[in-house]
Amino acid sequence: MTVYIALLRAVNVAGTALHMSELKSICEGLGFEDVRTYIQSGNVLFRSDEPEDAVAEKLDEALGKKFGRKPGVMVRTIGELEQVAGNAPFPEAKPNFLLVNFLAEPAPADALDKMAAPDGEEAVVAGREIYVHYPNGSGRSRLKLPALRTATSRNLNTVRKLAELARAME
Repeated sequence: MTVYIALLRAVNVAGTALHMSELKSICEGLGFEDVRTYIQSGNVLFRSDEPEDAVAEKLDEALGKKFGRKPGVMVRTIGELEQVAGNAPFPEAKPNFLLVNFLAEPAPADALDKMAAPDGEEAVVAGREIYVHYPNGSGRSRLKLPALRTATSRNLNTVRKLAELARAME
């Protein structure tokens, strides 16, 4: 069985509340095994024999029934998540100031063309991820990057921890 890490978009923000115990229950109801959640921001790890795209669609569909709209679910394997963490650009950045924005599909070639970074933010596209370094933190940032509209973000510390937890499940 493959160990997957699912990253939910738009959960526990803007009135879309989901307790992690409920997320775990939904995943178990879908037939996923060894389900574990990590922090209250929509991170869930589990095992499944199904392919990555099927797992993402099943979970997104189930959450869509709960919320009345699909929130967006980005799924990665252990190897993919370890690669994301290991290939992070901006080596001088504090890990909590470097956000990895996970996308369902590879970012378009022009993903950074409309970026407005008034606070010195930097971004790098790498396949289905867009790394953004926020030198002053993301909370006060005025970054405009339309390519992030469908993404879900995790800081590098969280990505590393999720990779570690997933590896321990192997």
